[in-house]
Parts: sequence; structure tokens; C-alpha cells
Amino acid sequence: MSGPSSTSAPRLSPQFCFNERVLLDFLRLSRATIDDSISQNLNALITPAQEGFDPSSTAIRQTDSKAGRPIDPEACRNFKDNVLFQSWQTRSDVLNFCAGVATSPDPDDPDLILRQAESAKEREKIVDERLDPYSARYFPKELRTESLANLVRNQRTVEEIIRARTWSLVTERCNDSASTWEEALNSWRQRKQR
Repeated sequence: MSGPSSTSAPRLSPQFCFNERVLLDFLRLSRATIDDSISQNLNALITPAQEGFDPSSTAIRQTDSKAGRPIDPEACRNFKDNVLFQSWQTRSDVLNFCAGVATSPDPDDPDLILRQAESAKEREKIVDERLDPYSARYFPKELRTESLANLVRNQRTVEEIIRARTWSLVTERCNDSASTWEEALNSWRQRKQR
């Protein structure tokens, strides 16, 4: 089973957020270790040795899966509190930080001078729209803050989908209440603050 160390928070900085490959790699790795392998993580909570070995179990082929077996409620609670919710909170913190970076001014934008020069050049251009109606079009390059904002928005949508899927498996296997993942995560946050 993956522990909290596998999804430890990266050192947050604007450079981390603007490096989209690193940001996406962190999110993918965190999701892969917890959410994408949720069935394996939940199976690891079942301790078969508690029942003892039954020699008659080898007499016939076992075709039914142990997936239907309920998991110890204490093991489920520990997994949710120490692994699942911790991972979700770390990813939320990263996305919130990067959303803040995306809405802040970006004085270190390496393309700022180039964009300003292109914009000035376009303003000076004399266009005869009768000869070429499309020549007046100017599409400035997207700011890296705009690109980051789009990425964060998309990743938040992905998070909602993944968390809903993960939570449905957790509630099914742990015989948990029918609360939503949002309610469960908020409840965990409140317990953690005490």
C-alpha cells in the first residue's frame, strides 16, 4: 500500500507551476499511486491471516473474488485519514497555489518583451482590408499565466472525476456511509484542524 510519503507535497514556487510538465507529472504520479490503484490499496487492507488457513479451501477452485469481503472499519478509516485524504489535500493545495500564481501578475514572463514587440509591430502595420480581409487579424501569443489557468481548470475537472470514482469504490468496499467525497474530505479537514 502506498503511504503518504509517495504523494508528499512538492516545494511550491511559481517556477514549479509554470513548468507544466513537472506539474502534470506530480499530479499523475500522485493519482497513480493512490486513486488509479485504489482496488489494490483496498485489497491490501484485508488481512487473510485473521481467519486462519482452511485446508478445504484448496479442494475446489475458488472463482469468486475476495473483493466482496468487507474490510475492517478501523483499517478503512486509517487508510482514508492517513493516505487517501492526505493525497487529495496535497493535490488540492498544489492546484490552489498554482491557481493563485495564474491570477497574479507575471513580471518574469520570458516572452513578455517578444510579445510587446510583436504587438507594436502589428499596430504599425498598414492594412488594406479590400485586398486581404484576413490581414488585419492578429492573434497574440497566449500568456503563460493564461496557459497555467487553463491547465489548473482542466486538472480540477480531472480531480473531480477521479475522486468520485475512487470514493464510490471506497464506500462500496468499506461499507461506508453514502456521503459524497466532498463531504467526507471536508469532515476530515475539520477533524484535522482540531
